[in-house]
Amino acid sequence: MLPKIESIPGSYELWQSQVSSPWATVSQDEVQWGLAETNRRVIQCSRCPELAQTRTKTVFSSGVPFLASGSPSLCLVGEAPGYYEDQSGEPFVGDAGELLTRILGSIGLSRDKVYICNVLKCRPPQNRKPLPAEVSNCQGYLWTQLSVVRPPVIVCLGSTAAFGVLGLAQSVTSLRGKTFQFQSIPVICTYHPAYLLRHGEAKREVWEDMKRVKLLLMAAAAGSPSGADKS
Repeated sequence: MLPKIESIPGSYELWQSQVSSPWATVSQDEVQWGLAETNRRVIQCSRCPELAQTRTKTVFSSGVPFLASGSPSLCLVGEAPGYYEDQSGEPFVGDAGELLTRILGSIGLSRDKVYICNVLKCRPPQNRKPLPAEVSNCQGYLWTQLSVVRPPVIVCLGSTAAFGVLGLAQSVTSLRGKTFQFQSIPVICTYHPAYLLRHGEAKREVWEDMKRVKLLLMAAAAGSPSGADKS
């Protein structure tokens, strides 16, 4: 087990290696420093030349990594920024963002009390689906966010999010109803809000998925372990 990190390290790489352990105890100052430094690297990133040339802003995250109580926040992971996200630098704005707000409200949560990010930090041209190489290039940033925040539950919104977090190249339909794990953190997969805008009949399924998320959050708050299952 790694010892508690007592101070901000001089090396980002050292910090990254420390927080990657699921047993590391990281202070809130350490979380904030690490996320800010990761965001700085995202802003400077040019691993995907096309995306770096066409983006207006990088989109790192919104919300809070931990609550006022000090407990980590629920984390939602989307696919990539769209037009409005690219303009604002915030994830999930526009119609899909409004729907996400309502989805969170259905289980008693508000957007200012969760942590929201995307697999890709730059908008793909014409909102096309992210390429596998682009997901690979951005995956390290995403995994760093998840590793340091260590949310009680991760919700993958769409198949690209599931691939970025879990490495599973499967449809959301095949992933729904199961609890996976990322570094011992429960992961639930459901449909992306943009999909729901085109397929309103799937909203009931998302409601069932979010009820599962709520149960996992309640179990985490009570200190109950939540292992992966295939049911």
